[in-house]
Amino acid sequence: MNIGTLEEHYRLELSPLYESDEAKVLFSLAAEQVLALPPAKLMMHKDETLSFINTQKFLSILNDLQTGKPIQHILEEAHFYGLVFKVNENVLIPRPETEELVEWIISVYSQQGSANSFGVPKKLRVLDIGTGSGCIPITLKRHLPNAKVSALDISTEAIAIAQENARQIGVEIDFITADILAFKSEDKFDIIVSNPPYIRDLEKSEMHNNVLMHEPHLALFVSDKNPLIFYKAIADFAKTNLNPGGELFFEINEYLGEETVEMMADKGFTNIQLRKDMQGKDRMIKAVFNGGGGAVY
Repeated sequence: MNIGTLEEHYRLELSPLYESDEAKVLFSLAAEQVLALPPAKLMMHKDETLSFINTQKFLSILNDLQTGKPIQHILEEAHFYGLVFKVNENVLIPRPETEELVEWIISVYSQQGSANSFGVPKKLRVLDIGTGSGCIPITLKRHLPNAKVSALDISTEAIAIAQENARQIGVEIDFITADILAFKSEDKFDIIVSNPPYIRDLEKSEMHNNVLMHEPHLALFVSDKNPLIFYKAIADFAKTNLNPGGELFFEINEYLGEETVEMMADKGFTNIQLRKDMQGKDRMIKAVFNGGGGAVY
């Protein structure tokens, strides 16, 4: 069997679960791992005949995909901001929306340079809350190498995956196993960032089954009665643990943008910016805390 024929087999076999273009992306990801063929080169090898062993590897991946298991869990890796992260059922699969949040932070702090007005090198202190695979803090450390970066998660299993990712990518992160709803610290930070659980129970019907069946609900869902529970707790933590002029970045529920902004303004955050993602959905917030009244942009 050649590569092109197998790709068509994927498309047909996965049609009950995935659109044709989605099936092609899944096949491309499988080919990148099995054959070390990046997507840009896959087209040029469509007529290449596969060995028996590689054919079996592709068919094994296909069998797992037909059960609804995410391709990232099958391959045990996910691509995020140009890096490859190990993932499994204990952590969320990194999403493009989170890449946009990371890009926002990098763009803001890269532009500010690496030294203050006295020529002293800056040593930004960054905390990621609810780190999961570690994709946010590890990526920030790669692009803001002078920063001291910490990452917190309640899940010991998630922390273990994040630690492994940090080792493989070659960055130093201070990992903390704790529940942000009860966590206290004397440490001060210049940036606090979080992509906390924000999907309400009422929104479960909108989600794909492969997410519901295979990704950790602890990192996804909140009750309908108190959907901002983690945002409130993190905002309160930030009020005492951000340095003057420090910034808080959130990924948010697309349906709760106004409510989240209002909550942060009530807590004294200023310069609150609500930003849409590439799909035009309210998805990110940046705010400053200086102890004054709220001002929203």
